[in-house]
Amino acid sequence: MSKADGPARAGWERTARRGRLPAAQWPTVLGLTVLWVLLWGTFSVADVLTGIVVGVVVCVVFPLPPIETQVRLRPVGLVRFVVRFVVDMAVSSWRVNRFILGRRPPLCAVLAVRMRSPSDLMLTATSVAVAAVPGSNVLDVHRASGTLYVHVMGAGEESERERARYEVLRLEDRVVRAFGSRADIAALDAWRDAGYPGDHGSGGGPDGRNGPWTRR
Repeated sequence: MSKADGPARAGWERTARRGRLPAAQWPTVLGLTVLWVLLWGTFSVADVLTGIVVGVVVCVVFPLPPIETQVRLRPVGLVRFVVRFVVDMAVSSWRVNRFILGRRPPLCAVLAVRMRSPSDLMLTATSVAVAAVPGSNVLDVHRASGTLYVHVMGAGEESERERARYEVLRLEDRVVRAFGSRADIAALDAWRDAGYPGDHGSGGGPDGRNGPWTRR
């Protein structure tokens, strides 16, 4: 092989590597195959093979962005999260029952709560945990600033709204300390050490400027 063939061969190998389907995409191909078979309404070898081909083409032409995998399971934090989450579920259920049996309909509010961890994965996990608690529901997520817009029952007074914000931030703290990476925990500590408003329940503004980090 001549010296001129070296760069050409290296370029071909790089192209071949780019054309390979990452291992992380194969679950997506499997899901697309199942969806393809369900759409046709019949199960046959031809449908399965066609679904695989379609799934591979979709994943190659429209590749998904890399998914964060830096999740660290922390046993102590996990136990604390599970125990406190069960307690929160019981307390919130009691509040909702009190509102239902009360004479007046509860006053509700939509609160903007700025999260402190820059991780999209922790943002998603926190929003799921908040939505699972009775009496609260996540209406929207502003990813650029990490802000959750939460609908809360029984938030007619400012003290009740501050309590609701504090509970969301406390739940985020437990999620991060149970599943987050060192960088996620360091972000929480940075908020606390810097004394940003999010530590006191205001959650910052939706523009993403009131915090020690900026999402990309």
